[in-house]
Amino acid sequence: MFAHWRILVALGALGAGIGALVEGRAIDHPPGVLVADEPIQRLVQRAPFAHGEYELTPLADFDLEARVLSVEEYSMDGGARVSPIDFALGWGPMSDSAVLAHFRIRQGARFFSIYPDEQAIDLNTAMLNASNMHLIPADGILEDRLKGVKPGNIVRLRGQLVSVLGPDNFTWKSSLSRADRGDGACELFYVESIEQR
Repeated sequence: MFAHWRILVALGALGAGIGALVEGRAIDHPPGVLVADEPIQRLVQRAPFAHGEYELTPLADFDLEARVLSVEEYSMDGGARVSPIDFALGWGPMSDSAVLAHFRIRQGARFFSIYPDEQAIDLNTAMLNASNMHLIPADGILEDRLKGVKPGNIVRLRGQLVSVLGPDNFTWKSSLSRADRGDGACELFYVESIEQR
C-alpha cells in the first residue's frame, strides 16, 4: 500500500513538472511579420498621481502591439515594488520568426541584450524594432495578467510612459526614444490595459 502511495505521488509530481514546462514554453509562429506597426507615443503634460507609495508623472500616452521576445520578473532590485516585470518586445522585422531565428535574446538586471549570428539582419535595425520595457501594472489584476504572458504571445498594451518618485528619494524615468541604447534607454510603462493572443 505504501509503495502504491509513493508511486502515485511520484506520478503526480512528474505530471506537474511536465505541465509547468508546457505552460512556460514559448509560443511558436510561422515566418512572417506579425506586428507591422511601430508603437504610438504622444507627449503629454499632466499632473502626477499616486500609485501606492510612489508618485508617477505622465510623460507620454503609449500604445503598442508587439511580439513578446522575453519575460523577466523582479522581486529583489530597487524598482521591483513599483515595476515587478519586464517585457522585451519586438515589432516589424523583430516580430518575424525567420528574423528572430538568427538572434539569441537575454534579459537580466533590467537590461535586454540580443546576440546576432552571421546571417542576422543589421543590428541597428533590430534594435530600432525592439525594446525592453519596465512594466508598472495599474492594479493587481493587470499584474496577474502580465505575469501570465509568455514569449511568443502578441500583446496590445496601453497606458503611459512615466517618471517615478518614491520613498528615500527613489527616482526612475522612462526613455522617450526608441533609438537610444544602454542605461536609461528602457521605457518605464504604466500599463492600464492589456490584450493578448
